[in-house]
Amino acid sequence: MATEKWNSPVKVGFEDAVARTVSGPFDALKCLADFWPNARGLHYIKARSTCRAALDGRKSVEEARAEFLAAAEEAKLKLH
Repeated sequence: MATEKWNSPVKVGFEDAVARTVSGPFDALKCLADFWPNARGLHYIKARSTCRAALDGRKSVEEARAEFLAAAEEAKLKLH
């Protein structure tokens, strides 16, 4: 379900790109795949997995949001 949205979107600043507004797990997966820095740790892996699970209905979209935020903090990205 690519239309699933979070209660509150997240704006993430990337070094080589304009800040992106991430509205749900589908957007998060796109950011994780296309814009993420090379520093990819445990939170990155958990965020990818949880976002996929949220799209499949196995996890909540808010669980995916929490994991995405943890991954962004791990990668030292700016959150707005």
